Amino acid sequence: MAKTFAERFRVTPGKPFRLAAVDPRATDPFGDKDETKTATARDAEAIDALQDRLFAEGKRSLLVVLQGIDCSGKDGTVRAVFNTCGPIGVRVSPFKAPTPPELAQDYLWRVHQVAPPRGMIGIFNRSHYEDVLVVKVKGYASPEAIERRYDEINGFEKLLSDNGTRILKFMLHISKDEQKQRLQERVDDESKRWKFNPGDLEDRALWDSYAEAYDIALNRCSTPHAPWHVVPADRNWVRNAIISRIVRETLEEMNPQYPQPKDWDPASITIT
Repeated sequence: MAKTFAERFRVTPGKPFRLAAVDPRATDPFGDKDETKTATARDAEAIDALQDRLFAEGKRSLLVVLQGIDCSGKDGTVRAVFNTCGPIGVRVSPFKAPTPPELAQDYLWRVHQVAPPRGMIGIFNRSHYEDVLVVKVKGYASPEAIERRYDEINGFEKLLSDNGTRILKFMLHISKDEQKQRLQERVDDESKRWKFNPGDLEDRALWDSYAEAYDIALNRCSTPHAPWHVVPADRNWVRNAIISRIVRETLEEMNPQYPQPKDWDPASITIT
């Protein structure tokens, strides 16, 4: 049986996976760059229409998790895929270092606060996976605590799924060479310097450790109810096209419907 579009990029639950097996510069299944950008724009318009139906229906939600190393294109993905949507039914939640009040709670507390309510598309720019990635690589929690978190995260996502939230997780996979180029652009371009943080170079020096942490998280936390998709992200137009197509097809599968009036007949209404 031929794979669906999303399955081409999915980390199959229970099947061993290695990030190194994915070419971050791959362009398949797309060809011409301009044609692909045009198709992405069409997908974004379709997502807008589907989001309007999802909001009106008010029974389910969609959570889109964007995870990746510095410069992998999380902000650019949000702009390309979701900027066409009206602001009422879409909420973007960026995750930075936890604040003192957040540190006083369990690590999933702040995440649950911004899980999308029914009718909404929620987008996580970084996510709860920071707590098994950066926290693991930098030793901010014990190995025993990290080990527990994979099952805790799976349980948390199952809770969301069981209560009507569809979950799509995307790992934006770029190469070390591409990151070097993008970091240099942030240094050279005055309009991008605000994005540069010298601390990014410390994380870059830990590239192999982060790759290992991602391998573990992708293997342990790609589940039937919340699958991971690894997206080649060296080429922005390919990254955007893949994610927009999967989001569109997921919403089409959900097929939200506008509610119909129950207590009145539109044909009986006369407005004078």
